[in-house]
Amino acid sequence: MTPLLSVRGLVKRYGALLVTDGVDLDISKGEIHAVIGPNGAGKTTLINQIHGEVRSDAGTILLAGKDVTSRTVYQRARAGLGRSYQITSVLPEFSVLENVLLAVQAVQGHNFHFWRPVTQTPALVEAADRFLALVGLLEVRRRTAGLLSYGQQRQLELAMTLAIEPKVLLLDEPMAGLGASETQEMTQVLQGLSSHYAVLLVEHDMHAVFALADRLSVLVYGKVVFCGKPDDVRESAVVREAYLGDEEIPA
Repeated sequence: MTPLLSVRGLVKRYGALLVTDGVDLDISKGEIHAVIGPNGAGKTTLINQIHGEVRSDAGTILLAGKDVTSRTVYQRARAGLGRSYQITSVLPEFSVLENVLLAVQAVQGHNFHFWRPVTQTPALVEAADRFLALVGLLEVRRRTAGLLSYGQQRQLELAMTLAIEPKVLLLDEPMAGLGASETQEMTQVLQGLSSHYAVLLVEHDMHAVFALADRLSVLVYGKVVFCGKPDDVRESAVVREAYLGDEEIPA
């Protein structure tokens, strides 16, 4: 199967500091590929390079077979690259439905009609409801976003990301700040999404990572030192050495 996202030889330097060192990744539709590594390994920089927020010093990025290495964040989004961030960015005074409607409206190129509430546009509402259903928030669509739990706000942000109709999802620590029950809920949501998208996951919660990932790439000092299935990663001496004194690899 041709990968939806293919990264080859990605490099980022800040002066003498080599943050990413010739990173190769392939991710196909229906796959969750996790990037793990000790603190300071270069995971967030890698995400930023793929998303286009950080310009790479070398390497190529192919999205659905098209070279997007020199494209802007906006152009990559239009090509099918969606990203969620560590910090939520929902509009707290708007309803859950209105937050997603704004994203749907922007992507579909509809004009903002001030004399007609967007909630009365059936095609837009149908699209927004579809994304809310995917993240498990359809039943609270009328609730004010600021009154949601933190975990539900993270799910809402994910629905807004889905509204851009991405082919590939870049998820940067989706479990950050979540409690145990919220982490379990988010894990279930992501498992449900995995059949629809190619997912690149960066996450510190190793139990969630190993519950979700089909494959893992282990990043150490900006270089992929191991790539394989979860069981292979657990058994790797190279991986255990990399994590010595840092995050625990679940047994």
